[in-house]
Amino acid sequence: MNIEPNDGRAVVGAHPVCATCGASAIVRDAWAVRKNMTCAWDLQANFDTYHCETCAKETGIAWKVDETFRKQRVRRLNDALRRGDVMHGTVLITSGVESLGEHACSAILNKVALFDGFSKDNDPHHEHDFGSFDHEAMKIFWKIDYYDRDLKGHSPDKANPEVTQRVLTVMLASEY
Repeated sequence: MNIEPNDGRAVVGAHPVCATCGASAIVRDAWAVRKNMTCAWDLQANFDTYHCETCAKETGIAWKVDETFRKQRVRRLNDALRRGDVMHGTVLITSGVESLGEHACSAILNKVALFDGFSKDNDPHHEHDFGSFDHEAMKIFWKIDYYDRDLKGHSPDKANPEVTQRVLTVMLASEY
């Protein structure tokens, strides 16, 4: 993932490191003003220089992304969507599944929520975004896609629920 230091977006799991040695001990000069009413310091401005405490000199910054943390976060958000615990998510049931009737739809959605049959074959990225199971001799697929909040394109960061609308689609395998 390409991250620029001042591109205005917060990438989940990214943090600045020293461009020279890779250390996380980076400090930055800033101005703060004390507010007498609250007895707190408010940050007023950041300066463009960074200092590495490990190198003990001025440095530039690079961005390091913790991909393991990001995958775990995506997996937790996907599991929460399947259970119905996500604010920014939509569940779509295809016409084939809907034609099975209300009782079958309810049973199928319950199986999606409880699904735990993840393996290297159906979950190679460990994100819990696809599954399949049998329901009354029919193969059912479900999948999760990641869109921007306006549903006009891909999410800029599927690990960030503030910029992602998850869409869970439940379908007959024959509809895939």
